[in-house]
Amino acid sequence: MVTTHALMCPSLSGGGPTVSPASLTCQEVQVLRLAANGTTNRGIGRQLWIREDTVKSRMRSILRKLHAADRAQAVAIGFCLGLITSADIRIPRTSAPRGSE
Repeated sequence: MVTTHALMCPSLSGGGPTVSPASLTCQEVQVLRLAANGTTNRGIGRQLWIREDTVKSRMRSILRKLHAADRAQAVAIGFCLGLITSADIRIPRTSAPRGSE
């Protein structure tokens, strides 16, 4: 039987490698949360006061630990594991559509 959680988080369904939220360091979780917001490696580096090369290294480590193919999949797995919540996502403010004033 496939659970709803497995449908929403196919990478966490049975048969695959075990993924633990505890396997990520605090800085890796910070990088993942910023990536979830669409922040570039350069932007992540600036916000965390680390070099862009360090961000890339952290991202490679995140992908390896979460068994993710790319950033998008890593973010999705982060949501499934509870590493990222809706509170971590910043929705940019937009101006009111023209003509709605």
